[in-house]
This record gives sequence, C-alpha cells and structure tokens, in this order.
Amino acid sequence: MRAVSGIVNNASSQVTPWCSLITVTYNSRDALQEFWDHDGAIPDGVEWIVVDNCSSDGSADLARELGATLVIEQTSNVGFSSSNNRGFESSRGEFVGFVNPDVRVVFSELSDLQSVAVTENGIVSPQLLNADGSLQPNGRGFPLLADKVRNRLGGEQELRNRYLLYSESAKSRKVCWLMGASIFATRVVLNELNAWDPHFFLYYEDKDICLRSWRAGFPVILVSTSRWTHGWARETKAARALPWKREIASMLKFYWRYPEFLFNKRLAARTHRRINLEVFGSA
Repeated sequence: MRAVSGIVNNASSQVTPWCSLITVTYNSRDALQEFWDHDGAIPDGVEWIVVDNCSSDGSADLARELGATLVIEQTSNVGFSSSNNRGFESSRGEFVGFVNPDVRVVFSELSDLQSVAVTENGIVSPQLLNADGSLQPNGRGFPLLADKVRNRLGGEQELRNRYLLYSESAKSRKVCWLMGASIFATRVVLNELNAWDPHFFLYYEDKDICLRSWRAGFPVILVSTSRWTHGWARETKAARALPWKREIASMLKFYWRYPEFLFNKRLAARTHRRINLEVFGSA
C-alpha cells in the first residue's frame, strides 16, 4: 500500500472513540462535498475513516479538509469490501458504521442506532430518504433473482412489502438484508462475521454480509427513528460496461453461494426459516 495519511483532531487523539464511521471513496469528491460538509463539526467520540481507492479527483484531499480523522490512500482500486475491511482494521470504536460518500450522517442519531444494535445484537441501518424526503427501500426482502429483475423493470408497486421494505412507523423493522450505503454493528458482531467478504469486489456484498449475520444468529434491522438522506446514484443505470461487468461477476458468485434464491420464495423460506418468520411473520 502507498503511505497511509491521517489527520487526527486533538479530542480524537486523546480519547478512544466510541463510534467509527468508515467511508470508501472512488472519485467521490462531489458526493463528499454535498453530503459530508459539516463545517468540520464531527463530534467528540466519533472518528471518520476514509479509505480512498486511488481516486483521480482529489477525494482524499477533500476528505481531510472536511475533517476526516484518518485517510487511507490505496495505490489501486481494490473494491468496496476489501476497502471496508481496511477501514475496519484501522478503526477504534466499539460501534462501527460503513457509510457511503452520498449519505448525510445525522450525528445526533448515532446513539439511537447503537442502542438498537446492542439491544437486538444485530446489524442495523437508519431508514434512508430520497432528496425530497420520501422513503427509500434500503430494507429488502429475499434476494430472489426474479424479484431483482422485476425491480429493475419498474415493478415497484408489485414488490412493495415483499422485496422493497421500509420502516414507515415508529417501530424498527427486521429485514432480510440492507443496502450497503449505510450498515452499522458492534465490533463484536463484525468480528464474529469476519466483516465483509472480499470475494465481492462491488455489488452483492451487502446481501452476503446480512445473510451471514442472520445465519450467525444476529438479526438485521431497519431503524425508523433514524432517517438519513441518501443520494443513491447507481452506476449500472448508466450505459457503461465496467459497472455491469462487475455486477454480473458478483451476481454469479452470490447465486452460486445461495442457489435457493434462483427459484421461488417457498424454497427461500424453507431454507431461511428464521428470516421468513421474523421478517414476514410466517414459518
């Protein structure tokens, strides 16, 4: 790796942080400027670690200017999962969040997320919002291939409460998996899971870590009392070959590992009985 660069403010250097935020960047300068410009007001007790995958747009320098506690500059783009793990290895907090550059963190709600994560002993996320304040479906149901295709083809209404899950009331909601834009857990849980699987360069790593979490006995929860804005600029919406190549590669790995999701919900429900019971209320 190239030199690891870091800026640590005085409070963070003297006090071990209780919360670590990890952000992976790759040519993410515009997103950082829009969503992370807090006038340097990252609270005491919270560290922000940025792992930059060899950006060419000055993402790493901007992260320093915005108050990042530590910036890790890598010599190449090693992928989302590996970079998350690199940040996790460098983090110090007992509560850890992986937060994309295009998510606006509400620092005052971190303790609420931690409370749910500790009480439920699982993985959590705030309910994400679109720029207009409407809910994003960052909670998801079983990752059936057919439902993923329907979703891409615009079948949102058909998939609501089956594949596209929201936490609309004041009560937190268990989900099959969470979008990787914002995922939190205690260090204990992440260590039990060995964090992110580096076999997934990009895409499907969020499904995998959540399914492994359920399998290990840690539920996956969408927290309605925390609501954060997410820009959600998906690369595969554009007509570019590389994002599609990466998504297809990860898709093949994922369904090879979880072949039950190639078929119908009945098989998925039999294979993942606890998820079916706790998410959908049926055995």
